[in-house]
Amino acid sequence: MAKSESAARERVAIRAAVSAHRVPSLGRSLWQVANSFLPFLGVCAVMYWTYGAVPYWATLLAALLAGGLVVRIFIIQHDCGHGSFFRARWANTLMGSVCSLVTFTPYAAWRRQHAGHHAHWNNLDHRASGADIYSSCLTLAEYRALSPWRQRAYRAARHPLVSQLLLPPLVFLLLYRVPFDTPASWHGERRAVYLTNLGLGAVFLLLGLTLGFGATAMVQLPIIMTAAIVGVWLFSVQHRFEDTLWARRDDWDFVSASIEGSSFLKLPRVLQWFTGNIGFHHIHHLDPRIPNYRLEACHNANPILQRAPVLTLRTSLGAGSHALWDEEQGRMVRFPD
Repeated sequence: MAKSESAARERVAIRAAVSAHRVPSLGRSLWQVANSFLPFLGVCAVMYWTYGAVPYWATLLAALLAGGLVVRIFIIQHDCGHGSFFRARWANTLMGSVCSLVTFTPYAAWRRQHAGHHAHWNNLDHRASGADIYSSCLTLAEYRALSPWRQRAYRAARHPLVSQLLLPPLVFLLLYRVPFDTPASWHGERRAVYLTNLGLGAVFLLLGLTLGFGATAMVQLPIIMTAAIVGVWLFSVQHRFEDTLWARRDDWDFVSASIEGSSFLKLPRVLQWFTGNIGFHHIHHLDPRIPNYRLEACHNANPILQRAPVLTLRTSLGAGSHALWDEEQGRMVRFPD
C-alpha cells in the first residue's frame, strides 16, 4: 500500500512539474514560423533556379535540406493540432491549415486521428484505436498463431524497404488525398481533406503555370518524399524499440507509458533543430500541450524524466527491426527465423 501511494504521489508530482512548461510564447512561435518557412521557400527558389542549369543530382541535394525543413514545419502543424503552438484555437487552426499545404497532410482529419494515438499508445488492448502499422504491433504469440502466408504478408509490410521507404511517400501523396481511414460521421474532417486538396491544387497550378509543370514535379516530389520518409521513421522509432513498454489495459499507466513507452531520441543538435525537438517524445506524451521549443527545458528540469529509454542516431537505425512484443520477456523482439 505504501509503495502504491508513493507511486501515486510521484505521478502527481511529475504531471505538476511538466504542466509548468505548457504556456506558449507568441514571440518564440512566430520566430519558429519565420525560421522554418522562410528558409524552406528560399531553398525551393534555389531548386527552381538551378533546375535545368546544373546536373539534376545537385538539385536533389537541395531537396534533402528542403525535406528537413518540411519535417520542421510538420512539427509546427503537430503542435497546432495539440493546441500548444498558440494560445488561441483559431490561430492554431489557421497555422495548422497553412502548414498542411507544405506537408500534404490534411490538418483537421490528421488532428483527430492523432488524438486517438495519444489516448491509447502502447496499450495492447486498444491497438485498433488510433493505431497504424507505425505505432502498433502484434505480440509474438499472436504472430506465431498466424498462418504461414499471413506471417509472410505481415513481415513483408513491415520490411524496412516497404514500411520506411516505399509506403511513406504513398501515404502523403496518395492516401492523404482521400479520407481513407476517416469515419463517415466525421463530416468536418472529411470535408477538410478535400479542401486541403483544393488548396494544394491551387498552389501547384500556380507554380506549374509560372515555372512549368515538369519543373514543379521534379522539384516538389523529392522534397515531400524525403520529408515523408524521415517523418515516418521518427514517429515509428519513438514507440517501437527493444526496451519500450507495452501493457494490457489493466496494467497500462499514463505516466509509465510516457516515460518508458516513448523514447528520448538524442540527436545531434542540428538534427534536433530540424526535427523540432520531437526526440523528447516522452515529454510530449506526458503533456502534449507543451510547445516543441519547451520540451528540452522540461526534460532538463526534471531528473526523474531523464530515466526514459535513450536512443541515439546510431542505435535508432536498428530499432525498427524489433517488430513484435514478447509478453513473457517484456520487450520487443525481432521476427523469429
